[in-house]
Amino acid sequence: MEPDDQARVDIDWPVIIPKVLEADNLTATTYFILLGFPTRPAFQLLLFSVFLATYLLTLLENFLIILAIRSDAQLHKPMYFFLSHLSFLEMWYVTVISPKMLVDFLSSDKSISFNGCMTQLYFFVTCVCTEYILLAVMAFDRYVAICNPLRYPVIMTNQLCGILAGGCWLCGFMTAMIKMVFIARLYYCGTPHINHYFCDISPLLNVSCEDSSQAELVDFFLALMVIAVPLCVVVASYVTILTTILRIPSAQGRQKAFSTCASHLTVVTLFYSTTLFTYARPKLMYAYNSNKVVSVLYTILVPLLNPIIYCLRNRDVKAALKKTMLCKGSGPREDTDLSS
Repeated sequence: MEPDDQARVDIDWPVIIPKVLEADNLTATTYFILLGFPTRPAFQLLLFSVFLATYLLTLLENFLIILAIRSDAQLHKPMYFFLSHLSFLEMWYVTVISPKMLVDFLSSDKSISFNGCMTQLYFFVTCVCTEYILLAVMAFDRYVAICNPLRYPVIMTNQLCGILAGGCWLCGFMTAMIKMVFIARLYYCGTPHINHYFCDISPLLNVSCEDSSQAELVDFFLALMVIAVPLCVVVASYVTILTTILRIPSAQGRQKAFSTCASHLTVVTLFYSTTLFTYARPKLMYAYNSNKVVSVLYTILVPLLNPIIYCLRNRDVKAALKKTMLCKGSGPREDTDLSS
């Protein structure tokens, strides 16, 4: 049936991706309603306080790690170069989600514009995809450092590190853009209620009022590439690392070798386990409130815990942070990194 020509919706905000606003007598939505965490007002205030403190602490932790790495000459190594990128990434990661969520805790208006939702989704997907690839690059760095220590300075040059880091960001931006082309052009009729606290892919596919199978197929294929390939790199790297460590004759040598990758392995386990639990399941699972609780783990808690993990498990980072906070210059200390 041909669409009527009588109703046209003028939009006065900039359009990110062109979208036809009328089809089959149904006017497409210009905003969504984020259901968030429906609780009593008193508990909403408590949640606001907790998440605000978590957000500010996450920004502070990651900023201090970046500052410590830049100010301490002994941390000017590939391992810490990638760590600074991870910290910078997670500062943006939480900033994409937390401000809108905090506002919704205090406001009765839970709406978000179509453009606002698509923008949030774009940067969220960019951050997630970039982190998957960046964690794989960090695993490769540990593989070279432990399995080929003599060739490490030759392989992991400043030029290669810059290319790898830039490639992570480029892949994230491009993957998110391709997904957005298919998701943003779907029709969302009326005022859809999204059962989530931010705009994510599966909740948006659930509220689309047209067939979203093509967008789902593209999302599945890209997710397979962005998740499976880096995961294979991580697994292969750590299997080889573990094999190499077990061949070290002394217990002290094995412990020293493992300590250089223990923090990264912990971070990888946290991020991959929580995100795979969410994105490896059918989109209909997003109809349940329990999925929002799982999402809190990788959108709020993991970025908070990552800097703490690196500080607790890495003496170099811990010492650099102490010097940074006490405004002391870098001095000689015992180096625990096998790549030196």
